[in-house]
Amino acid sequence: MFADLYRNKRVFVTGHTGFKGSWLCEWLLELGAEVTGFSLGVGEEPDHFASLGLEERMSHVVGDVRNRERLREAMLEAAPDFVFHLAAQALVRLSYEQPVETMETNVMGTVNVLDVLRESRRLAVAVVVTSDKCYKNREVLFGYREDDPLGGHDPYSASKGAAEVVANAYRRSYFMSDDSPVRIATARAGNVIGGGDWARDRIVPDCVNNLSEGRAIKVRNPTATRPWQHVLEPLSGYLWLAAVLTGKVQLPLVAEGRGASGSFNFGPWPEANRPVRDLVEEILKHWPGEWKDASEPGPVHEASLLSLAIDKAHHILEWHPVWGFDRTVEATATWYRSVCQSGPATDSTRNNIAAYLKDARNAKLHWAMD
Repeated sequence: MFADLYRNKRVFVTGHTGFKGSWLCEWLLELGAEVTGFSLGVGEEPDHFASLGLEERMSHVVGDVRNRERLREAMLEAAPDFVFHLAAQALVRLSYEQPVETMETNVMGTVNVLDVLRESRRLAVAVVVTSDKCYKNREVLFGYREDDPLGGHDPYSASKGAAEVVANAYRRSYFMSDDSPVRIATARAGNVIGGGDWARDRIVPDCVNNLSEGRAIKVRNPTATRPWQHVLEPLSGYLWLAAVLTGKVQLPLVAEGRGASGSFNFGPWPEANRPVRDLVEEILKHWPGEWKDASEPGPVHEASLLSLAIDKAHHILEWHPVWGFDRTVEATATWYRSVCQSGPATDSTRNNIAAYLKDARNAKLHWAMD
């Protein structure tokens, strides 16, 4: 997979104890990488990182990306070949309660990661993960493209738009010359679901918590439309993007890795742009129960319509999604139901990765082929 470029390579992952970070570290270890993670400590149980036993299988560094010196020390010691920057305050509603912390983490955290790379002058490839919320959302039907205006109505969205501006400024100022040892790109994903996400104020964990207790699912925004995708979809995009940035992958529209710089959307097929109601009802096909409308009077602003265009990733990286909406929800619901019934999280996670890889190979995706 990924041209075997991660085997025996040093990989530095910020936010490795989070939902996406823990899945990424598990996959990197399967790819034969030497992984160092940097993030705040392990969360309260249940926790995907802890349930996978990752702390014993990789270098686990506790630190805050807002602390530049602590981050610098960890990155220089790890001497990474690849950097995946995922650390973030990732909740829209929490950003209203903690706007300063959100900005400091998402903006200055990104500044710190990129500045350590600038200072180190070591050969490395970095993927900075932002969000589909970085776009100036005009509530339109078409998917946003990478050159559409950035913006942000809420503190979280604004912080992700600002992180994109920061990354582009560093790329143009320090990493575009032929003699630069660092190559960077940013990645924007849609609403990611999958096993192991236990964060508050997210619809899938809310469904699981209620279903496991035999309660009706309370849905606060049933008509909001989101580009739902399984967590493995954007992760395959991040891993492939970084591999292409090395210049060691031959693709028709990429010249020595430089053609893969800039920003890339990694979203689902258009049919996966569904309202929250559809997601909940699809989950209930695999875990019987019921839901009720719990729309809040005068809620904080959250986008009601948002989708991504993935033409750039498709044409330049030859990447596209593997699973459709139904398969994504099935994999997610069965993971949670199995784990909630005392099944090992490690087995469920590895089985998901194996099934996803099998389907990617059947689809003849470049990154998945031997």
